[in-house]
Amino acid sequence: MGGTTAFWYASRATGIVALLLLTAVLVLGILVNRQGRLPGLPRFAVTSLHRNISLLAVAFIAVHVLTAVLDTYVRIPLVSGVIPFASGYERLWLGLGAISFDLMLAMIITSLIRGHLNRILWRAIHLLAYLCWPVAFAHSIGSSRDLQHGWMLDLAVACALVVVAAAGWRLASAARQLPRAARVAAILAQHAPHGPHGSRQAHERISR
Repeated sequence: MGGTTAFWYASRATGIVALLLLTAVLVLGILVNRQGRLPGLPRFAVTSLHRNISLLAVAFIAVHVLTAVLDTYVRIPLVSGVIPFASGYERLWLGLGAISFDLMLAMIITSLIRGHLNRILWRAIHLLAYLCWPVAFAHSIGSSRDLQHGWMLDLAVACALVVVAAAGWRLASAARQLPRAARVAAILAQHAPHGPHGSRQAHERISR
């Protein structure tokens, strides 16, 4: 196996692993509740798991970009890995890859310095980073012929179905939650027949 061939295989392999890791990052982000928890896991464990998978994804993306640049079959400038649409080869698809990488970096960097950022700013950047997965998915399908047929296409479709299922679960869970006003009314109605003692309990539950 020649050096160029090795770089080609390495670029394809790391790209596929990066897509799987990005899928895991997105699904974790979707499933985590407002308190930053997953069923059966404490908050610190969820935060650590999400951060570590994100860092691993960035590492694989970096290797993916580097091996693609070192593959001399086509000329891809190194800057095209971070500057969108800087490559003359597959400009659109590689540009999408660079956008995805930049969004991922923004999410990780702002998460690491979260304590020094305004909460609204951090939240806006973090929500924007959710675009990372669909952009990376489009880049993967458009730039890799391998993902357009066979078992790799099945793998890509499976990633998409997992994301859709997680999003559907989160939306269904949100729809089942009563708005605050309705929740207050339900608590008051529940405790109303029990006299002053029940009213005091209801007030305590509402104020939590």
